[in-house]
Amino acid sequence: MDHVKPFERFVTLDGRRTRYLEAGTGRPLVLIHAFPLSAEMWVPQLEGPPGGWRLIAPDLRGLGLSARVAPGEPATAPGARSVDDHAGDVLALLDHLGLDRVAVAGLSMGGYVAFAVARQAPARLATLVLCDTRPQADSEETRAGRRALMADLKENGVGAVAATMIAKLLGPTALRRRPGPADEVRRIIMGNDPAGVAEALYCLMTRPDSTDLLSRIGCPTLVVAGEEDQLTPVDVHQEMHRAIAGSELVVIPQAGHLSSLERPVAFNAALKQFLAKLPA
Repeated sequence: MDHVKPFERFVTLDGRRTRYLEAGTGRPLVLIHAFPLSAEMWVPQLEGPPGGWRLIAPDLRGLGLSARVAPGEPATAPGARSVDDHAGDVLALLDHLGLDRVAVAGLSMGGYVAFAVARQAPARLATLVLCDTRPQADSEETRAGRRALMADLKENGVGAVAATMIAKLLGPTALRRRPGPADEVRRIIMGNDPAGVAEALYCLMTRPDSTDLLSRIGCPTLVVAGEEDQLTPVDVHQEMHRAIAGSELVVIPQAGHLSSLERPVAFNAALKQFLAKLPA
């Protein structure tokens, strides 16, 4: 398939600028990105949208080119304080675009936001794709790690976050490729505002546990795991798959936490195959 150049669009939601990338036509599929990235991580999917599907990838509030606060507010004003804030932004974007029911795909933090969308507006979810994510809230050990990363960010900037996160986000296969995904991930992370990254960290460490939600998910669901994912290992996804009735599980070989970016051909094939089986 020939590559498609995604469209970049900006809209104002609740007084704040929101940026999203879009490609394809047909049924809407919203792609929600990971921490500490932006919609740019979905370019390998946006460049080859499945036939009959319109892909919409927003920058979450304060990340990428989506503003933290409305114009005129002080930089110190709070932006997103919870994954529910991010889910509310996604739903506001859908309202702006006139979209009622949509497919939602979330990777890592994007999965946490997708869970929040499912809690807030389950009737608007036609399909769910959960990639390299987990339903559990952070453990105390993980929260301590996030607080340490927040302190490093405050002292040393976004570059410190990139240095810490790249080795965790990518699997060993991707890390060996030169040049490879590490360069692209670093570029995306470095494009983020430090305040937005700090707020996203806070949203991660304060998110609610979504384990009880799994049994209530009634829409067609695909669970995707990178074989080499060290942050959310395959067994976490197997448990999610068992808890979501009728769900499908796909493991992407030689991929880490960012399976869609590390192995886009395999990821896109799995996504396309799943979407093709959905009822019209």
